[in-house]
Amino acid sequence: MPLRVKPAAASALLVLPLLTACAHPLVVEPAEYAGDPECAPVMLAIPEVVGGLDMRGTTSQATQAWGDEYEIVARCGVEPPGPTTDPCIAVSTPAADVNWLMTETDDAWVAVTFGRSPALELTVPKIRADEAIADVLAEVSAAAALAPSNGLECR
Repeated sequence: MPLRVKPAAASALLVLPLLTACAHPLVVEPAEYAGDPECAPVMLAIPEVVGGLDMRGTTSQATQAWGDEYEIVARCGVEPPGPTTDPCIAVSTPAADVNWLMTETDDAWVAVTFGRSPALELTVPKIRADEAIADVLAEVSAAAALAPSNGLECR
């Protein structure tokens, strides 16, 4: 005897795999100036793959994340840093030259563009790129360079 399924049940069975295939967006706190219109070109140019990880959705404006565990997170609109003695890395790629201020936590590198306003912050778990942090920064530098210069440079 053939199995009979009501149309409503059949529709639910077709939709269920689509719902389970969707990853939940990562909850990311927006930066203070996430609404700055200059963040739009930066975020639109962010690459779909960073550090070998695929882009995933986030819950906040002007943010992006990559990976499902130990995520790399970008936030546009953080306070642009002023003159500082923090370590500064100049990343040069064929597409752009961008300066990044680096801070280290126990488990992550936090890089903020220096000399750009609005500033872009990139948090990279050490488990993802402890020794290759410059490579990850290079991957997002072309997008970061779309924020206007504010005249500050690494020394």
